[in-house]
Amino acid sequence: MTATIADAPAKVGAVPTFTVTLRVARHLPGDDGTAVTRWDDFQLQVHGTDRVLDALHKIKWEQDGSLTFRRSCAHGICGSDAMRINGRNRLACKTLLKDLDPSKPITVEPIKGLPVIKDLVVDMEPFFASYREIMPFLITTGNEPTKERLQSAEQRARFDDTTKCILCASCTSSCPVFWTDGQYFGPAAIVNAHRFIFDSRDEGAAQRLEILNDKEGVWRCRTTFNCTEACPRGIEVTKAIQEVKRAMITRAF
Repeated sequence: MTATIADAPAKVGAVPTFTVTLRVARHLPGDDGTAVTRWDDFQLQVHGTDRVLDALHKIKWEQDGSLTFRRSCAHGICGSDAMRINGRNRLACKTLLKDLDPSKPITVEPIKGLPVIKDLVVDMEPFFASYREIMPFLITTGNEPTKERLQSAEQRARFDDTTKCILCASCTSSCPVFWTDGQYFGPAAIVNAHRFIFDSRDEGAAQRLEILNDKEGVWRCRTTFNCTEACPRGIEVTKAIQEVKRAMITRAF
């Protein structure tokens, strides 16, 4: 479907609209345990500044109320609306329609490697199971401190990048190893382990490294950089994974 700019708006300063086609993957579970998978096309009149999330809302509110997808904050913080848009993992709330070549159908489908529940909604439990396994919390020993645990700016900078993770699963579900091996911890779990391994206040680094030294752990990474490209927060995911590998060998953290 070729996008066409609408006639000049009557009101001065109004934003022009154009027609775009969204091709959405539909996964429809049946009562008998079977499921139907198909692609549905929706034509919409949109603004260039509209996001894919706005277009999905327009479909749900005006054309097909059965369309199912996750979203919450709509500002790139909660990470709940991660999906494959034109074959790449993105957040629907951060992806502008004008940046996607609206002269062609824009494809929207669920992220890969996780079971699809309905339409664009996947079962995130395997993802969060790996996240929980690396113990994503501060581990300390001794008595409760009487004052704040202090760090220098340099100590904080050591793990600052990996604190940005919003657990959207974009990195993990863009990983070819994860697609073929659902037991692999995945980039997001390793990123969150990195956040604590290199935290000067934490005392559980050795435990986390032992967990990630498993055959489905950090050594499964093939350094394809898909995860880094997919991260909507700009985290250097592949670099973080390499730093965890190095710490595994040198025990320097």
